[in-house]
Amino acid sequence: MEGNYKWGDYRDLIVWQKAMELVIAVYELTREYPPSELYGLTTHTKKTVVSIPSNIAEGRRRGSVTDFRHFLIIALGSGAELETQIEIAKRLKLAKESSFIKADNILNEVMKILNKMINNRE
Repeated sequence: MEGNYKWGDYRDLIVWQKAMELVIAVYELTREYPPSELYGLTTHTKKTVVSIPSNIAEGRRRGSVTDFRHFLIIALGSGAELETQIEIAKRLKLAKESSFIKADNILNEVMKILNKMINNRE
């Protein structure tokens, strides 16, 4: 990550852009959850998904590669937390199976990019 690393606006990062798409997809998904989940899984899932682009942005603004990598790792952890929350919602049948597809696809893409960025040692 050291060698080719160029600082710039976090909004230029594809991983941040994809994470923002993920936020929209998850908010759309949770609209289908029943009202009884409003203060449960719905709220927790929304907080988790928002933390992914937020941590990417914060890490980028910290000004060092070490800090940025640390915040990418935190974002990756939030992604794992989100994967679990979505799986719980699937098992509880809180939305139609087809409704989970978009969020799952974007989440998988974000996780792959984060993994690649974290493990890039160039």
